[in-house]
Amino acid sequence: MRRREFITLLAGAAAWPLAARAQQADRLRHIGVLMASAADDAQSQARIAAFLQGLQQLGWTDGRNVRLDKRWIVGSAGDISKSAAELIALAPDVILATGSPVLGQLLQATRTVPIVFVLVVDPVGAGYVGSLARPGGNATGFTLFEYGLSGKWLELLKQIAPGVTRAAILRDPSIASGIGQFAVIQSVAPSFGVEVSPLDVRDAGEIERAVAAFAPGSNGGLIMAASPSVVVHRDLIITLAARHHLPAVYPFRVFVTGGGLISYGPDLLDQYRRAAGYVDRILKGAKPTDLPVQAPTEYELVINLKTAKALDITIPPTLLARAAGVIE
Repeated sequence: MRRREFITLLAGAAAWPLAARAQQADRLRHIGVLMASAADDAQSQARIAAFLQGLQQLGWTDGRNVRLDKRWIVGSAGDISKSAAELIALAPDVILATGSPVLGQLLQATRTVPIVFVLVVDPVGAGYVGSLARPGGNATGFTLFEYGLSGKWLELLKQIAPGVTRAAILRDPSIASGIGQFAVIQSVAPSFGVEVSPLDVRDAGEIERAVAAFAPGSNGGLIMAASPSVVVHRDLIITLAARHHLPAVYPFRVFVTGGGLISYGPDLLDQYRRAAGYVDRILKGAKPTDLPVQAPTEYELVINLKTAKALDITIPPTLLARAAGVIE
């Protein structure tokens, strides 16, 4: 072989791995997204925007080097299962899953496609991961809160409405976290002198009938246990609380900005920004089992003074001083 040809061959051989790596880096990656909400829901759109913002800060742009296939679902477990199967059939590199019902259906459908979850309560107790430190399967992500937070909602209800002696807990009985949150509230209720009862929130008609049946008694209040169903029906729940003049405590800020009285819980948009970091690491080769499940870094108290005035409630100055947000 001539010397010039030999040098050319060596140079080409050396350049090939670099070219291959560049081609790999430029390959359009595929992210599946399964949201337990309606596509036209403003809060859900804000969550997706936060996720896309997080991805962009890490160098991923939808339509350029990554493609998002989104499925929006508000319905039964069968509906969620169908959407999960559709996403998995598209062979995504990773799936972003919102909430326990979605995560449960995805894990029934696949044990190989990497999943990053958000807004899930007690993933260990539900069997979604082996442990928080070592998830041990194809899913990892971000917990919504520990069950102990549920007792704080009852404490807040008594602080803003000391005369409350009855509290209805709106929960989704079809998911383990709905049962767990109610159990915690029930366990601390005697120390606050409050009798608690569960109200199921599977559909709008059920919610309206249950609240209407609870409201006529005296000294009542409401607590929303966190679930996709509660968020989906938040406008109805806020309207019912106002109609029946019931003080109510909610798990997320979006309820208070929509007219609810008071909320205490994590920043939901922050979970989606943080999830983008895990998706980025998986796209770069990390395995879900090596990424620990993370809890919220902080919780926020938000108060709507306009709603408090309509309910003839005076918010204690100590609560106002602690509030991360006050709506007037």
